Amino acid sequence: MVGVSMSQERRPQGRTMVHTRTFSDYLALLHRRRTIILAVGASLLVASVALAFLLPAVYRSTATILIEEQEIPPDLVRSAIATYVDQRIETIKQQVLSRSTLWRIVEQYDLYKKLRKRSPTEEVLNRFTKDIQIDVMNVKVIDRRTQNPTQATIAFTLAYDGETPEQAQKVAHELTSLFLGENLKTRERRAHETTAFLKRESENLARHILELQEKISNVKQRAEGALPELVTLNMQLMNQAQRELIDADRDIRSLRERKTYLEGELATLKPHTPIISTSGERLLDTEERLKSLRTQYASTSAYLLPDHPDIVKLKQEIASLEKETGGTDDRDELSKRLLAERAALADLRERANDSHPDVIRTQEVVTSLERELQAMTLRPAVPPSIKPENPAYINIQSQLASTTASLDSLESARADLKRRMAEYAKRLESTPTIEPEYLDLMRDRENSVHKHQEITSRLMEAQVSAELEVQRKGERFSLINPPELPEQPDRPNRLAILLLGAFLAVGGGIGAGVAVDNVDRTIHTPEQFGRALQGVPLAVIPYLPSEHELASLGRRRAVVGFAGLGVVLLGVVVLHLAWKPLDVLWYTILRKLG
Repeated sequence: MVGVSMSQERRPQGRTMVHTRTFSDYLALLHRRRTIILAVGASLLVASVALAFLLPAVYRSTATILIEEQEIPPDLVRSAIATYVDQRIETIKQQVLSRSTLWRIVEQYDLYKKLRKRSPTEEVLNRFTKDIQIDVMNVKVIDRRTQNPTQATIAFTLAYDGETPEQAQKVAHELTSLFLGENLKTRERRAHETTAFLKRESENLARHILELQEKISNVKQRAEGALPELVTLNMQLMNQAQRELIDADRDIRSLRERKTYLEGELATLKPHTPIISTSGERLLDTEERLKSLRTQYASTSAYLLPDHPDIVKLKQEIASLEKETGGTDDRDELSKRLLAERAALADLRERANDSHPDVIRTQEVVTSLERELQAMTLRPAVPPSIKPENPAYINIQSQLASTTASLDSLESARADLKRRMAEYAKRLESTPTIEPEYLDLMRDRENSVHKHQEITSRLMEAQVSAELEVQRKGERFSLINPPELPEQPDRPNRLAILLLGAFLAVGGGIGAGVAVDNVDRTIHTPEQFGRALQGVPLAVIPYLPSEHELASLGRRRAVVGFAGLGVVLLGVVVLHLAWKPLDVLWYTILRKLG
């Protein structure tokens, strides 16, 4: 404080003098502007204290969810979920944080009472969404396929900022349950959707393959062997038939020549030349022997019983010869024998009664002949065949018959070969018209079968993957840290606000004082006076305050002292409430000091 105190402002004339402020100048400035500095600093400090204690406390409850890999190695069972973990987390977040789900939670736990009264639903839901925090934890790993370093998501945290600890814990627990449940449902739904899609595709391909097979079958039926893959076979068969036809023509010419020769030889022979044995007797043929045996049987059966060995033997020989000759029409002979037996029966009845054994046996023979004649009458008459007796004639005739049969067979085979050659030629001509459609159908069928096999293989993998998700063996979210009841509010950080407010109060007060001093043009120091006069004062007379000014200064100092004491007490209270209790702080200081 100096004695020279001039209240009017003096602007220097001419050249301005440059003066650098010293530390004492700043101390004088602080002392001179202490009132404005204290006023601004106190205002900022009070505002920061009010802000620190008036802001509502926000409690955060956090849950940590670990992302566990599937238990079965992916090389053995591949999961149907192909998206990355962070993408699935974001998808589940959008599903869980839907409008209906959020509003249900708001109503269930009665959140944001005041905000719901004065704000629309959309603003309440936006506030709720902002209070939900999801942070993903990534680590650096080596990719198994590319062997390159990459980021892998191993866990994420889910937090909710509530007005009370209990509310924050309940809502965080509800959101965690929704996330875990939605992950399970999403994985199962995607696995089942994948299986259903592949099953529908497999069924559609199977139906398409059946339709193609029906079309191919129709084309084959319409082609009648004129298929492209049978061209080589048809060519080979036609060439083979042509060679067989040439051989058949050669054989037919040879057989025709032989037939002509045999017919000429047969014409020179007589068919009915009798056969004479070496003893000079005539040999009987089969039919003549059959007639002789029948005559012998008729004469022998007149005096022998039917079960006599000779009768049985004759019957067997007659039956054997009848099989060889095919049976002959002997009704005349049977009629003659029947008349003879009837005459003999009439003669015996004249000489003996009916109970005589000869009469009974003759009656049985007559009855047997009548039955045989009746049976022969029912059979169609067989014209008598006259067989040749000349062995040479018979030999040539048999050779001629064999040659004729072979010739007929070869001619039939030749006609069949010509028909086959025409059919093969027709197939070869029809192949180019059927080939495009047939090849298109075959390519379509081959591609469809290949795709069906691929889809079927994927369907089996998808079914195994779906079973993997149903049995909870795939990748899953595991809750390792459930939401806990928060003991301290997460925000606001009252101590930080108070410290920041204190720094702002000091800085703001000093800044206000410096600003006011720079604006004020009043002269307070000899230096200012010298700069104003552009000279050096001869002497400085100190300011002598009056008694009234001294009393006023004492009162101001007392007020400042009490204000400083109040600020200290207020700081202690704030420290006790906002950061750490004083007793705990005291014991902590003592422990640090040993």
